[in-house]
Amino acid sequence: MLTRVSQTVILLIMLTGISLHAQNSSRMFRIAKIKVDGNQLAKYTAALEEQMQAAITLEPGVLSYTAVADKKDPTSMTILEVYADLESYQSHIATAHFRKYKETVKDMVLGLELIDTDLVIRANKPDY
Repeated sequence: MLTRVSQTVILLIMLTGISLHAQNSSRMFRIAKIKVDGNQLAKYTAALEEQMQAAITLEPGVLSYTAVADKKDPTSMTILEVYADLESYQSHIATAHFRKYKETVKDMVLGLELIDTDLVIRANKPDY
């Protein structure tokens, strides 16, 4: 049986979770599926890393980037991008570092699919 203190703590945690979810509802989650020219994979990866680091460092509205490659086909990449809101994304694509990235990789990218998504569930360790 839960004590009154335990019940209060659980209720506070639940209310905090609901509040955080409501505060984050404007976040924008996008998946980019990219096919890269295999002969230019190293150059592409370097350009991508430069752009991602600049965005994370310089733009408060760019919250997260995660880029992964298919183990069987490293030229097939997927990037999960998280922005504070749509305005942060629109600001991001107008930056000099993003425009430089797009110009640099224009002949390296063989295919690009952008998928806007809604967050359903997110679970992570507190220190991750």
